[in-house]
Amino acid sequence: MTRQPGQPCPIEPSDPVQDIAHLGNIELLTPRIDLTTAYFRDLLGMEVVHAAGPSVFLRGYGDYAASTLKLTAAPRPGIGCISWRTTSPAALDRRVNAIEAAGRAGRWIDPECGRGPSFRFRDPDGHVMAIYYEEAPYRAPEHLRSTLKNLPMRYTGRGVNVRRIDHVALLSRDVAADRRFMEEVLGFRLREQVRFDRGAVEIGSWLSPSILHHQVAYVVDTRRVGGRLHHIALWVDNREDVLRAADICSEHGVFIEAGPAKHNNSQGFYLYAYEPGGNRIELYTGSFLVLAPDWRPVIWDEAERGTGVYWGGALPESFLSYATPDAAAAAPVDAARVPVFDPS
Repeated sequence: MTRQPGQPCPIEPSDPVQDIAHLGNIELLTPRIDLTTAYFRDLLGMEVVHAAGPSVFLRGYGDYAASTLKLTAAPRPGIGCISWRTTSPAALDRRVNAIEAAGRAGRWIDPECGRGPSFRFRDPDGHVMAIYYEEAPYRAPEHLRSTLKNLPMRYTGRGVNVRRIDHVALLSRDVAADRRFMEEVLGFRLREQVRFDRGAVEIGSWLSPSILHHQVAYVVDTRRVGGRLHHIALWVDNREDVLRAADICSEHGVFIEAGPAKHNNSQGFYLYAYEPGGNRIELYTGSFLVLAPDWRPVIWDEAERGTGVYWGGALPESFLSYATPDAAAAAPVDAARVPVFDPS
């Protein structure tokens, strides 16, 4: 059908769902809340904005929301709730309906720390997620106000001084099921995949609701535990910041698991370390944006994927075997050094 100038464009059934705007908040569980808080505040340079009950709320200086990272005291480390902001109240309603239609039971959660009501549910592997729309923008107190009107908070120069949260990487017993749920129910777009055995086995998928390369990744859980975290990633502006982060970690006795180096898929420049509670943290930059509406996912096989490193040291065995909460058969490399950061 030919559309005349000025006429509205009809929405075809094949049009992509664009109801999720971006990753809004990550909740991290830790058995060492005081040391974990100090790690993110003093070593990584995030700002503590609120505390309530067993939880502490933080933000990076470039995050526009009041809080983007929630630390919660728990018996074991791992991922709590991963929250996604929708593009509008109507988009929130549509996605709630889609989640329920997909057979995923959910419930509404009361507002907290600058965010309005959220609808909480689980993905097929059991990771807890939520979607919400209402969000209060961050208003910096005078001592944290930037002279740049378009920067929500000044650069404090404390530690690594990460700018914002970037993505979360989850382990999954069935990567294809989680990937389909994120695509078909939430409207995420697939960016890259790793497939083995002539494409028959989906080892990992990287997806995003925005132009960022990925905001969630699913990688196969070889321990078959379910609902586990591989890492959360925090963004810094350039490679030099990652290199400086390596210096800062080394100066404070923080065990660096891998990097600095460059991934092949995503093209991200990275460093992996552990926070005191045992969760893996990635300091991340580089990568690329996807602006094309007809992007074709890049698929890597065993030979092309290799070790997952474009250049730099190979990823250690712990990178494949360790996640949080820990499986009985897995342990982090040099586990005695994981909780060493002590601000005192």
